[in-house]
Amino acid sequence: MAGRYDRNPFDEGDEVNPFANPGSVPAASSSRLSPLPPEPAGFGYGRTVDVPLDRPGSGAQDLKKKEKELQAKEAELKRREQDLKRKEDAAARAGIVIEVKNWPPLFPLIHHDIANEIPIRLQRLQYIAFSTYLGLVLALFWNVIAVTTAWIKGEGVTIWLLALIYFISGVPGGYVLWYRPLYRAFRNDSALSFGWFFLFYMLHIAFCVFAAVAPPVVFKGKSLAGILPALDMLSSQALVGIFYFIGFAFFCLESVVSIWVIQQVYMYFRGSGKADVMKRDAARGAMRAAV
Repeated sequence: MAGRYDRNPFDEGDEVNPFANPGSVPAASSSRLSPLPPEPAGFGYGRTVDVPLDRPGSGAQDLKKKEKELQAKEAELKRREQDLKRKEDAAARAGIVIEVKNWPPLFPLIHHDIANEIPIRLQRLQYIAFSTYLGLVLALFWNVIAVTTAWIKGEGVTIWLLALIYFISGVPGGYVLWYRPLYRAFRNDSALSFGWFFLFYMLHIAFCVFAAVAPPVVFKGKSLAGILPALDMLSSQALVGIFYFIGFAFFCLESVVSIWVIQQVYMYFRGSGKADVMKRDAARGAMRAAV
């Protein structure tokens, strides 16, 4: 067992007075580390650094090459611009109008620019005619919703398929058959376009009136949201009946506004003398066919 007065392992040895006589200070222990040797402060002056240098004239050659490429692209763009302008001028001389799709703005499907292409005195009428086209789209879309509710309530899938056919065929058909002819008739003052519009717009009005009534001709009339199926369903299925009544209101409003539009267009058609032009063209066509 170690003695009571053994050496303390944490003892740092004898204390040394730094102000004592130098001769009396014991020599430093040799166990301490020696200081690191000083590094030469050359700052890298003696080293060599390889810096890539371009060959004389290579930068100028690259600039000339890029300049030639830019000039070639500029010449190509000018040539294309001249070709496009030449085609536009030729189309304008031939009376051909280049129609750029611009409506609806988020997903352009058709060309529609009443403010710039339709005469000012006809713009209001053209806007109302366009509202009847949008009204037809809305009425047919709501008809699909109303018939879908009837199908869910157990009326059968056949009426839903018919309502879908009405929508798929009616939306593009209305634009191609009567709205675009009216647009072109007002823009180009064409008697033939007026005749095309009158023919198919009367069919449009007849369909809207038929849909508003929805007589029990095709599948008891339930494929169209008219007044008769609305009254029939209101007693048994109130929700479906309400949906059909809303569809009836849409078709009624569409019919009334469409009748007003065709009256106004016909008044302009007669007043502008296009009716006489159309009669003369029809007579000439009949004579040519007879010869």
